[in-house]
Amino acid sequence: MSVQSGMWSAFGFLVITMLAIDMGMNRTAHKVSFRQALTWSMVWVSLAMVFNAGIYVFLGKTKALEFITGYIIEKSLSVDNLFVFIMIFSYFNIRCEHQARILKWGIAARRQKAGKTDSSS
Repeated sequence: MSVQSGMWSAFGFLVITMLAIDMGMNRTAHKVSFRQALTWSMVWVSLAMVFNAGIYVFLGKTKALEFITGYIIEKSLSVDNLFVFIMIFSYFNIRCEHQARILKWGIAARRQKAGKTDSSS
């Protein structure tokens, strides 16, 4: 197995593991506390920084800079989505304990639908 194949395999395993952890976290409906949200945010950002360090080591400074730039832009753009979600949840009177689960499964369903649409064109 080449180094590149090994890196792609490790990346795929990491993504699947992270998705399983993230989707499995809200098996029971509960209100997500500020502390819990902050802790998980720090976990995901830390994993991204570790991943960026791996890019730096294996692919060089330029690729690592490209990754971190894209990551910061995506993080910035995701903040405006929070306001949209807050408005939607408020409009439909979604209780706090159900918001995280609805959001995650809604995103997963949208990703699946986008994958089917992309592959057919």
